Amino acid sequence: MRSFFLNKVLLFPYYMVLKTRHFLYDKGIFASYSFDIPIIVIGNVSAGGTGKTPHTEFILKQLAGKEKMAVLSRGYGRSSRGFRFVTCNDTASMSGDEPLQIKKKFPEAIVAVDANRVRGIKTLMALPEGERPTLILMDDAFQHRRGKPSKSIVLIDYSNPPFSDNLLPFGTLRDLPGQIYRADTVIVTKCPPEVSDEEQFEWKTKLRLATGQKLFFSALEYGDALPVFENGDKRYVYSNFAQMVTAIANPLHLEYQLSASYKVIRKVKYRDHKNFGRRDVSLINRMAKANPKAVIFTTEKDAQRLLQAEGLSDNAKLRLFYYPLEVSLLNGDWQDLVIDNSKK
Repeated sequence: MRSFFLNKVLLFPYYMVLKTRHFLYDKGIFASYSFDIPIIVIGNVSAGGTGKTPHTEFILKQLAGKEKMAVLSRGYGRSSRGFRFVTCNDTASMSGDEPLQIKKKFPEAIVAVDANRVRGIKTLMALPEGERPTLILMDDAFQHRRGKPSKSIVLIDYSNPPFSDNLLPFGTLRDLPGQIYRADTVIVTKCPPEVSDEEQFEWKTKLRLATGQKLFFSALEYGDALPVFENGDKRYVYSNFAQMVTAIANPLHLEYQLSASYKVIRKVKYRDHKNFGRRDVSLINRMAKANPKAVIFTTEKDAQRLLQAEGLSDNAKLRLFYYPLEVSLLNGDWQDLVIDNSKK
């Protein structure tokens, strides 16, 4: 009980900063800008791990051929500054791991990075008519309130609902949980393959969404294992043993996937978006040498950074693999999720 009240006291300054910031935007004291182009914002109120990138890719896939799409991201962890168009030949340090992953999977889409989202939108809208996007997806931009979206989608991790979480650093919430009521749509992500009608109703009751807010449920599906490097030897995928190296917010989903098919003999977990340095590479090389029969799995996002890591041995490169992820909706239809309100 004492620690509970202590946490509340320590969190109060952070709570007030967030509360004041949103109040200033709500009252128009801080300016927000509207744009003459449909903008869909995908974000969350927690610190990563909700599946923003797979859901961005899901929308890109559904709208392919129907819209000229652009994805605008901050490009977290990149060394470049200002506005940048992402190319398939970039490295993760140039553009960020997630934008690079998206560009490689959807080379026909415009992918750009800019920490200043308003400037990024204006730059995209200034493109020549034949190149200008007809719809912009803003990845991880729910807290960036200077730009007004046409539609906002907030993601919530099935295993970590906001009503049982706490603000950082005592929890994983980076924003006030009540901010989900600003969203047009809420998606509960990383669900089991089936969520009963009763459980869906329970979620809706606990979230207390406003009239008009839509609630969806989604699951992540793994594709066939792919090599991180071109010379990857797929025979390692059929091993009985696996090791895991990740630098994402929540690797639990991958752990479950691996444990169903392998005896996982080692797990190495780093902080989210960590660049793999000399000591990390040395550890991966030792893992490959010490367990010659084991495959080494990482995530699709981490693969972008491992590709530029210097010093990886040929032995390690042969056995580094990842599972591509895809989103499946468990209720409703993707048109209900995207198209109905994407243009206002």
